[in-house]
Amino acid sequence: MRRDYDLLIFDWDGTLADSVGRIVQSMRVSAMQGGFESLDDEAIKGIIGLGLPEAIRTLYPRISPSELLEFRQRYADCYMEMDKTPSPLFSGVRESIQAFRDEGYRIAVATGKARRGLDRVLKSNDWQGFFDITRAADETASKPDPLMLHEIMAHCEVPPERSLMVGDSSFDLLMARNAGMDSVAVGYGAQSLDSLREFRPRLAIESFPELRTWLGERGV
Repeated sequence: MRRDYDLLIFDWDGTLADSVGRIVQSMRVSAMQGGFESLDDEAIKGIIGLGLPEAIRTLYPRISPSELLEFRQRYADCYMEMDKTPSPLFSGVRESIQAFRDEGYRIAVATGKARRGLDRVLKSNDWQGFFDITRAADETASKPDPLMLHEIMAHCEVPPERSLMVGDSSFDLLMARNAGMDSVAVGYGAQSLDSLREFRPRLAIESFPELRTWLGERGV
């Protein structure tokens, strides 16, 4: 079967897992406990996709190095407490990801989560070793730097023109653009499709199974 892509790369939070609400709440609680200004949901959603240090510095540019370390620990403690019950996958994700693998796609994860957090959620979904490769923000450059995508493509030996990034944030789509690959925007996560369309994704979807349908239509 001829198809447009060989490698599918997925963001995690807000793309595969319904975890945006927990991220927003953890960031708000961490700020309150540290005496930082309270920010609204949209401002916090706007940093989802970045690595945690980059996200905190974006929200609070004047934060000192010591305050940043303390903020990160408060956030980690808060998120871990809420994540004792793992965030659920969005409807259709598990079945679609399995189908992509069965159909011979290389599949990968590129996330703003730390490796510790990513390994935890992969284990909770019984997905250890399921993906060809996963990259976390604390082991490479944070989005929108394309380094993690270059590392994934090198591992899978697939060029940019045969690779597709799927994500819910501007950082995902800009990272894909910086890596020279196509992207798909999902509108049920951190940012609206209207805000993501300016990055010219090949596809904009409101439910994950739409991706499977679209890819199926592109095969002959």
